[in-house]
Amino acid sequence: MSTLRGPDAPSWALHETFLAVMEGGSLSAAARSLGVAQPTVRRRVEALEEALDVVLFTRAVNGLVPTQAARAMRPHAEAMAATARAMARAVSAARDAERGTVRITASDVMGVEVLPPMLASLRARRPGLRIELALGNAAQDLVRRDADVAVRMTRPTQKALVARRVGTIDVGLFASAAYLAGREPPRRRRDLGRHALIGADRDRAVLDAQAAAGMPTGARAYALRTDDDLATLAAIRAGVGIGACQAPLAAREPALVRVLPRLSLPLEVWLVTHEDLRHVARVRVVLDHLAEALAAYVG
Repeated sequence: MSTLRGPDAPSWALHETFLAVMEGGSLSAAARSLGVAQPTVRRRVEALEEALDVVLFTRAVNGLVPTQAARAMRPHAEAMAATARAMARAVSAARDAERGTVRITASDVMGVEVLPPMLASLRARRPGLRIELALGNAAQDLVRRDADVAVRMTRPTQKALVARRVGTIDVGLFASAAYLAGREPPRRRRDLGRHALIGADRDRAVLDAQAAAGMPTGARAYALRTDDDLATLAAIRAGVGIGACQAPLAAREPALVRVLPRLSLPLEVWLVTHEDLRHVARVRVVLDHLAEALAAYVG
């Protein structure tokens, strides 16, 4: 195998195409995501295979199957993609300009239910800002610059990150008025065993928090189990049973009723960025705005 460097090294376009095929599972899906013709994708994959002297994909009935070499390459290609996106954001505006692109990562429930009105008011104040919102409960890697700002529920431990504690969200047990109609609401924690409960499935941290709060721990005690916070909220709203919800979020909905109001599962809120970004004007503007808005939300 030849040593690849200088002009012999495969271009980023080839690695980008490889990653698109890995994510899409086929040449056609990769072509759609990249906005190029399918033959172009094929040529780029073949060029990368030739440059690296490896086979990256084998054909199957349902698409392309990545080889072991392709699976080994994927995290490195993803790191290259994150770096490319970070570079694009870095040059989207001057360091001291309060405009340009800022990528924010947050959990699904925060990104869908909490952050949008805050981002709307931010954009009203700073129309020159462009926001990329990456949602998911798996934390984006701020050290690797997968995102510029993170809204997290735990304090980060990496030394390269700067964290600001916003406050603590009160998370309580809620049910819809429709679910409670004709039912005796629980007065004590042991009364929860007489109700349909909504709880975590495999998320160890949430399961431990439920147990620490005195909630039932056995799988049979729950009518519905899910690790998706949005699914939990939807199930509570639909009247499936009693589940955990952020109190400030539930306060917006008169149909949600808190049960056992003295039971609380506190959830810390942190704003996080890379230490190299904290003095970049557009990032600082986003951090300051979210700190103010989230503090008001936490109440």
